[in-house]
This record gives sequence, structure tokens and C-alpha cells, in this order.
Amino acid sequence: MTSYALFLGCTIPARQPNYELSARKALAKLGIELVDLANMTCCAPPPVQSIDLETSLAVAAYNICLAEEADLNLVTLCSGCFESLAMANAMLKADRQLMVKINRVLSQAGKEFLGSKEVKHYLQVLMDDIGLKRLKQSVSKPLSNIKVAAFYGCHALRPSELLKLDDPERPRVLEDLIETLGAENIEYRNKLKCCGGLLRGYSDDLALDLAREKLINTAEAGADCIATLCPFCFVALDIGQLQVRSKFNEVYDMPIIHYSELLSLALGVDPKELALETHKIKVDKVVSKIL
Repeated sequence: MTSYALFLGCTIPARQPNYELSARKALAKLGIELVDLANMTCCAPPPVQSIDLETSLAVAAYNICLAEEADLNLVTLCSGCFESLAMANAMLKADRQLMVKINRVLSQAGKEFLGSKEVKHYLQVLMDDIGLKRLKQSVSKPLSNIKVAAFYGCHALRPSELLKLDDPERPRVLEDLIETLGAENIEYRNKLKCCGGLLRGYSDDLALDLAREKLINTAEAGADCIATLCPFCFVALDIGQLQVRSKFNEVYDMPIIHYSELLSLALGVDPKELALETHKIKVDKVVSKIL
């Protein structure tokens, strides 16, 4: 069995236990063991990077050090965590002087970054360790009646030279994984445009306008649901629909579903085990097309 250290970050444990639950159940069914390590801390996400890059690198590297000490590669679910950790890992491995500088900071916490492990997004684990062929063979409940709009968000794809998830202009990994489950991938206008998630609390009107545009475009394309990777995208589009309904008097009822939830359902996990009731926009109409 392949094992990874699991990095959950801050938002998922606090606000989206459904995301963690589905990821654990799906990967367990596929023979991937997720190991919880003690003393993980914040990843120092993109906003921290913009304020003080070296501090961000040191905090991110601390978490990677824990994985190195456990002799495990690290897997992330949150796109912001993936960006922070994978970027730090790549930058420190590539720049010896920077590694020495960050290790001086880490030494105060009794840590040393060695650059001996990889940081992966869970989509990369599915592609690298499972592969599309084996994944398709593992599907027990094909999603053949569902039309899915894939949404990557911003932070899983860029900076592409460091993250290496996929082509940032023409990504296909999420679409391929959706189609492998038997679902139909739906193309829609401005697919790669931001959902406004990280603008919430700073420019709420702009954030809601961006979320509304995403809902309009996917609804017009005929999608049954939007598949997300990022907890902030999930919030922007799930709770955002309630705000759109209040402000614009528009009702979309577009289920927002993490890919790991679709994967779990396709692998035969009982929907009652996935905490789907935590979604603000009910997913019943999607689930009913699977069972």
C-alpha cells in the first residue's frame, strides 16, 4: 500500500469535513493510506507570500520537514495549501543559498529542510499512483447520467513552472478524471476565470459578481453540478448562491461538489457516509442520478 502524509490545512477541518471525509474514503478504497502527522501548522498561503515570501517559505518548509522526518511524501487537498507547499518545495530544492537561509530560520524550531520528499495534489496521486485505467476499473457506480462542469480555481495551476499540475491555459487532468468516472464533461464560457473566493471579506460585491458569472455560465451550458478542488471555490459558489438569490433574486440550485465526493460516489461509497448534508445547495438531484 502506498502511503502519504496528509496535509489538511486550516479551512477544511474548520469548515468542510465533507471534503476530508470523501478524500479519505476514496483513497482508502484505491489502496492509498493517508497518515496524519502531529504538529502540522498553517501552510502560509498565497496572501502571506505576498507580504513576506521568506517567512512563507519557512512556515511551509516546516510542514515539509515533518513529512521528511516521517519518510513520507506529502499530499494536499486544498489548492492554496498545494500552491504554498509545492512552491516552497520546488524553490528550496532549486536554490541552495535560499535553502541555507531558510534552514537558519528552521533551526530555531529544531528542523532542517532536506529536499528529500515530494508535495502532491491529490489529483496527482490519482494520476501517478492509480492511473486512469485502474481508476476506471475501480468504478462500481458510473456517473453516466451526470453532466459535470470542471472548475480548477486559480491556485492549483499557477505558478505552473513550480506546481506542474497541468497546462495552466489548457488543463485536462480534472476533465480526464471526471470522464473516467463515466460522467460527461461540460465546457462552458470563461472556464478558467476566478470565482472570487479570496476576494470575500475584501471586495464582497466583486466576489459575488464573479461567483454569479460562474453560475450563469455553467447553468447555460447545461451542467448538473460544478466539480471543485478548492475549499474557497466551494464556499464562493455554494454559500455564494444563497447570496446571489438574496441580492439578484436569481435561483440556480447548482450543486457544488468536490471531485473527491464524485469519486467516492463512483467507487460505491454510501452517500450517507459522506456528510453531503453539509452542502448549502443540496446535492440530492445529483446523487439520485447515480443510485
